[in-house]
Amino acid sequence: MDMHVKVNAKIKKQEEDGIVLEIKIPLVRSPLSGEEIIQQALNAAGMLASKALLKKFDTDGSPIEVAGIRLTSKGQVLKKYHTPYGVVDVERHVYQTSAGGETFCPLDKEARIVGSATPKFAKMVSHKYARNGVDEVKTDLESNHGRSISREYIQSIADIVGTIAIAKEESWHYSTPVLDTPVNTIAIGLDGTTMLMREEGYRQAMVGAITLYDKHGERQHTLYVGAVPEYGKEKLLKRMEQEIETIKQSYPQATYVGIADGAKDNWAFLDKKTKVQITDFYHATEYVAGVSEAMFTKKQEKERQAWLQTHCHDLKHQTGAVGLHLSEFKKIKEEKTLSDEAMKKVDAAISYFTHQGPRMTYAKFRAKNLPIGSGVIEAACKTIIKQRFCRSGMKWKERGAAIVLSLRCLDKSQRWDQFWDKINQYGIPLLAV
Repeated sequence: MDMHVKVNAKIKKQEEDGIVLEIKIPLVRSPLSGEEIIQQALNAAGMLASKALLKKFDTDGSPIEVAGIRLTSKGQVLKKYHTPYGVVDVERHVYQTSAGGETFCPLDKEARIVGSATPKFAKMVSHKYARNGVDEVKTDLESNHGRSISREYIQSIADIVGTIAIAKEESWHYSTPVLDTPVNTIAIGLDGTTMLMREEGYRQAMVGAITLYDKHGERQHTLYVGAVPEYGKEKLLKRMEQEIETIKQSYPQATYVGIADGAKDNWAFLDKKTKVQITDFYHATEYVAGVSEAMFTKKQEKERQAWLQTHCHDLKHQTGAVGLHLSEFKKIKEEKTLSDEAMKKVDAAISYFTHQGPRMTYAKFRAKNLPIGSGVIEAACKTIIKQRFCRSGMKWKERGAAIVLSLRCLDKSQRWDQFWDKINQYGIPLLAV
């Protein structure tokens, strides 16, 4: 931006229900510079309007009562507030008891100030931080919004917002989006993936997904729940139970399906919460692939691929395929001479198909348009955890990870605006300030 170009913005008229602004924008012969000057002018106007708006939330200085305690104004004290458009200086009343002690600012409470940020700016910063690292957020604000903010300030605002999100996870309930298509099936999945912790190395974070499908098996919406390693699966399951009970109130007639990779602890939870349990098809095919690798040499790759494709197709589409595959695997073990490594792969497939067989009747499930794959939950591990927490050089402390994870789940579940609606309605909890 041409720093020698001056923009002017001023309040032309102050009215009871609003203000009239006058902005003078120089027009230059460079499209990009011209637009940047326009942004600078609009930011200047936004700062004037924000300052006038904030003052609407202040008192007239009269004594007030808070929680049954009488407070009196110490006078107007200047404070800098960060807005989406810039920093504004506002003189506002600060209150205290006659005995002294902690002070109270009605403007901060009524205007939903987050630290020293207006709610819109806090919403903007924390949303960007949920999706990107602090340096990327800093660059974004500078390049796209004309706002130069320190790394420490970005993190402090995200910390406050994330603290609110964590504190209200169990008490603030959110509605699912209004869907154009009736919900027929709801799939529930659980999975985990590792992230690098600062003190303890790689540990497992957990993600749960509740996905709504129409009668044709088309995905309509997904809710995400996460838990960092500090809390583990116990925390996740508690949150999942709450979400499932809430969703069942909205969709009591839906068919509830549990999808997992075969881990016993997953089924212990899903069996109680779902009517139908399905072993993830793609995990099942990995065992079929293991058998194919045991049977064929590297020189027989073309034959192996053909065998694998046929058996995976049959497993998905053919009634009774699990029993046929199991019989074939046992026959391979009995009749073929295999190395110890190859035999382990065949044994693993036999064990998996034996124990998971009742949950692998894929042809029947597909006929009912039920989901047979855990692609949604695996994608959740990637989008919720890996894309944000596992970038090069990143190491996390548990609190910082919990904050970002909570913000990301709100964002990816399309609950971000509802979360801020609740802040607007109920205010900022004292524990977050």
